[in-house]
Amino acid sequence: MNGKKTITFVTGNKKKLEEVAAMLKGNKSIQLVHKAVDLPEYQGTADDVSREKCKEAARRLKSPVIVEDTCLCFNAMNGLPGPYIKWFLQELKPEGLHKMLAGWDDKTGYARCTFAYNASGNPEDPVMLFTGNCEGTIVEPRGKRDFGWDPVFQPLGHEETFAEMTPDTKNSISHRARALQLLATHFDEDAGA
Repeated sequence: MNGKKTITFVTGNKKKLEEVAAMLKGNKSIQLVHKAVDLPEYQGTADDVSREKCKEAARRLKSPVIVEDTCLCFNAMNGLPGPYIKWFLQELKPEGLHKMLAGWDDKTGYARCTFAYNASGNPEDPVMLFTGNCEGTIVEPRGKRDFGWDPVFQPLGHEETFAEMTPDTKNSISHRARALQLLATHFDEDAGA
């Protein structure tokens, strides 16, 4: 392979950018560049939201783009708040997310990450989706408060919340890591690696 494919990762979230950059470090197929573009907050299913964000990013930048959308889904609430977690977190904080399940016996849920990729920069072209899930439990907030809902999500099989884990541990098991692995595999296969 002669070179890496340059793709613009569109996000204004510095913590997401840090995680993605750390997980792609050493990847031989992808050269990630970053742009913070204020994209509209779409409504719909997680897949719909991801596709629309990606199309809008491609329309604005006119280059190959990746966008990422993250959901926190409560099984007792049939997957809600899902793609609307950003707004729930903003209004309720981590403590409120945990309290949302106070009336339910089922405290399980899953974190879902979807990377949406437009290869051409043309918003009319297809968008590819790469999705990863991480099962877990919604718990009382524990750990650092520097990255969204991490303090209330304890992955299945672990005693720590995402917020209590080292970055390396979280990045090896998270929903984002699983989705990004699928994306990286796509680029590796596309490059013949």
